[in-house]
Amino acid sequence: MAHAQSSGPALKSSEKSSKAKENSAALPKGQTAKAKSKDKQQTSAKRNANAQAQRPLQKAKAPGQKSAKNSPVAKNMRAQRSLSPSPQLRPVRASFGQMAGLHATSDALDLHSSVALVVDQDTHEILYRKNDHAVLPIASLTKLMTGLVIAEAKLPLDEPIRITQADVDTEKGSSSRLAVGTVLSRGELMHLSLMSSENRAANALGRTYPGGLGAFVDKMNQRAGSLGMKDTRYVEPTGLSSRNQSSASDLAVLVAAAYKEPMLRELSTSHGREVEVGRRTLQFNNTNRLVKNPAWDIGLQKTGYISEAGRCLVMQTQVSGRKLIMVFLDSAGKLSRLGDAERVRNWLESKPALHSVQPMSRHNLPG
Repeated sequence: MAHAQSSGPALKSSEKSSKAKENSAALPKGQTAKAKSKDKQQTSAKRNANAQAQRPLQKAKAPGQKSAKNSPVAKNMRAQRSLSPSPQLRPVRASFGQMAGLHATSDALDLHSSVALVVDQDTHEILYRKNDHAVLPIASLTKLMTGLVIAEAKLPLDEPIRITQADVDTEKGSSSRLAVGTVLSRGELMHLSLMSSENRAANALGRTYPGGLGAFVDKMNQRAGSLGMKDTRYVEPTGLSSRNQSSASDLAVLVAAAYKEPMLRELSTSHGREVEVGRRTLQFNNTNRLVKNPAWDIGLQKTGYISEAGRCLVMQTQVSGRKLIMVFLDSAGKLSRLGDAERVRNWLESKPALHSVQPMSRHNLPG
């Protein structure tokens, strides 16, 4: 009985051994091991293929997940990055002043602005000058004339004005926090234009002027002419166009005229303002950090920047007890215009008599 119970497995094992011998005998000598290896490889390949077919498709990675280093997507992304120029290597558009070689002009204070002018507001004496008659794009310094024209027109400041598609920047494609459809008063638009250099606010002010935007730009140029600003031309109210151009000499005249308007003094030197836009409250701040600096006494100011103009700044301020008008144009660095203002102030404070480093002359500021 014991023998009968064990005969079944023994026979099966014997049959397997016999079949293996037959298969081996059918192969030429020396190829038996290779055939076995090939069979194993084929079996493994079939197993992998079946597993791959049964595996569900991989879901797209959620944003923020890293791709596998050797995946086709990752390789493609790396290839694209290698073909794209590094931000440090991308060409920077030169300003008009740079193209004209104005930055090669040396000056006693080694200013970073290619154009500078400092005038005593009361005596009209020129204390410092550098390329002050060069005519260049003035960027958002334009908004100072925009504000002056609106202020002198005595339009109702509480009148609601809606931001429309016509106020969207098509010149530079810049963004704005004032969405199309936003409704603010004329006074609020004035505030944001002068303090935060809001382009849509400035354009809306010109667009809603009696007669429309064209009439407003004409009035800007007429006002410049009446002030004797012979180097100045405006084509729109924001400063986004490089065709809005002037000289430091003309801009000093504009600052003196704008300073006479209390509203322009107050709004341009405001530190910040919260504005209700729909269901949101937006915080707007001054683009000139010097207004918050206790070392400065600033009565009126405006900043500006487009690539063609460089960094620009105009101010009315007091230094050593004297009222001054400062103009800095075409500064290359983001903070260099402010640094230039600090250099001039330190130099003036070190000279109690405020003697100029150049022969003293007078500027035809409005009385």
